[in-house]
Amino acid sequence: MEIIDHFVLGFGVALSLQNLAYCFLGVLLGTLIGVLPGVGPLVTISMLLPMTFGLPPVSAVIMLSGIYYGAQYGGSTTAILVNLPGETSSAVTCLDGYQMARRGRAGAALAIAALSSFVAGCIGTLLIVALGVPLAGWALRFGAEDYFALMVLGLVAASVLSHGDMVKALAMVVLGLLIGLVGTDVNSGAERYTFGLPELADGIGFTVLAVGIFAISEVVLNLEQKEAREVFTRNVGGLMPRWEDLKASFLPTLRGTAIGSFFGILPGTGPSISSFSSYMLEKKLAKDPSRFGQGAIEGVAAPEAANNAAAQTAFIPTLTLGIPGSATMALILGALIMNGVQPGPSVMARNPELFWGVIASMFIGNALLVALNLPLVGLWVRLLSIPYRWLFPAIVMFCALGNYSLNNSAIDVYLCAAIGVLGYVLAKLKCPPAPLVLGYVLGPMMEENVRRALLLSEGDLSIFVRSPISLTFLALSLLLLISMALPAIRRGKARVDQEEAGAT
Repeated sequence: MEIIDHFVLGFGVALSLQNLAYCFLGVLLGTLIGVLPGVGPLVTISMLLPMTFGLPPVSAVIMLSGIYYGAQYGGSTTAILVNLPGETSSAVTCLDGYQMARRGRAGAALAIAALSSFVAGCIGTLLIVALGVPLAGWALRFGAEDYFALMVLGLVAASVLSHGDMVKALAMVVLGLLIGLVGTDVNSGAERYTFGLPELADGIGFTVLAVGIFAISEVVLNLEQKEAREVFTRNVGGLMPRWEDLKASFLPTLRGTAIGSFFGILPGTGPSISSFSSYMLEKKLAKDPSRFGQGAIEGVAAPEAANNAAAQTAFIPTLTLGIPGSATMALILGALIMNGVQPGPSVMARNPELFWGVIASMFIGNALLVALNLPLVGLWVRLLSIPYRWLFPAIVMFCALGNYSLNNSAIDVYLCAAIGVLGYVLAKLKCPPAPLVLGYVLGPMMEENVRRALLLSEGDLSIFVRSPISLTFLALSLLLLISMALPAIRRGKARVDQEEAGAT
């Protein structure tokens, strides 16, 4: 009965006229930026962060959440019709979705992508309810040392499991931690890393960092790309899939949902790894693997289900533990903190209308996305003809206006531009930006929990290994680092042995 009361509260919040409007706006923007290659949820959410400052926290999170999971829907449209993924997680959909379009079955591919996304989104939302409540109850027993160890595990996992070099990812975590410490120390009142600049006394704002590292740098990177696109729009009609398509897609959708739900909870993985993993699983389970890449409907259903399930379940550690699993989740976490809400296990008790309102809005948002994606597919296709050179001036303008409006300070705009240059350099050096943002968000919280733990133990560092929970998290962090470092050490040793053998 208690869960029914929670859902009644949640739908009462989500179905208010204001929150319905923000939910619709979020999923509409999410579909739009998912369709447009080069404009992703990270860029859009970072641009809109300053504008959410004056909104009620529930409305702000409902809109930002809609942008995130709505982008997963929109990305499939360009993957199927243009062979160009609007989102990284939709790259796998290109393999079979575009081939289906070439065979005159674009409508069926779009319908299966939307339906499997809808099923996965609803199941993922139910998992938030099923796992979020007990997880939050368990986390309420955590001490300061346990929270610190959990944050260490989250940062290590995000570094180890992220794309690219693990050493670079760890370096980005450290850089993020250092940026998060810029400003005035709350306890001592001393200024840290301000270099004598009074403008940095309050630290580097979250929106300044997020907009610079994602939006500005992404604009410059996209301007380097060629814009030539061939939009495949023949035979888009026939959006009702055949019974054989539904039957063939049923189990792949469920398996993709399970894989996406698992990876969505893990820090540093997210929709991209989920969609690739689900595709490879379907290919291995298939009686005729050669069909994949030639227009197999399973190759559309499974990845689309996986990336949407991962997008939904990523909210579990963010809302219940206050640990963002990805850069996008870090932005949403930052929006909560900016609006005076402290995410964590107590969010259900302190802000039940926010937690259950956001969950209820996900059911509404997934239904709206099906209604938006299928009937309006012609509109989304036309948007693909907009050159990116027409979009980026508006993006830069919104970034500058948003940062200036928060504090009416031109320094924030200049600082954002400087961080944008840093983000571009880091991208060229193939350093992943997501661990940097996670380090920035979690850095102050880690510092606070370390100080609290040491105050309680009177400076005894053994408190971090005396607690079974803390010891488990730290041991898992160490095991993750070792498991990723050993293969690299073995490869280096083998290369040295080969060189020595060649020399002799």
